[in-house]
Amino acid sequence: MSEPDCYEDILEHAIAKEVEAFHFYMALADRVEDRQMSIVFEDLAKEELGHKAKLELEIMKTGRTVTAKQRPPRPEGSYIISNDPSPLDMDYKDILMLAMAKEEAAFRTYVNLAARVSDEESREVLLALAEEEVKHKLRFQAEYDTLLKKR
Repeated sequence: MSEPDCYEDILEHAIAKEVEAFHFYMALADRVEDRQMSIVFEDLAKEELGHKAKLELEIMKTGRTVTAKQRPPRPEGSYIISNDPSPLDMDYKDILMLAMAKEEAAFRTYVNLAARVSDEESREVLLALAEEEVKHKLRFQAEYDTLLKKR
């Protein structure tokens, strides 16, 4: 897929990524056996919808209306970043590593998108979202570190 060019296209691209992240975390919430981590994944899914709402507000600031073109959930295997196995075949440690990689990718996406906009306020919104994605990654990193200490 080619990179979006105008700011509105950038925002729509980011919204699609947030919807994808929502579905990804809901799928993981159903997969993990640890109820506490399931709640964490569900909370992160809700946060991704919050990111989507912030991005939709940015679209409305441009004078455009937000279209409700949400995609249906995709099969879990399509959320994979590289050649990793399906979340169905992953253990908890692997799921945490995958989630960290997804959050790192989301962070980089927002930083790259922020570099492409000229409006300072818009750039700040995108960088704030990048910061939230880093916080998500750190949550997974802390859980991963705790898991390794238990072994």
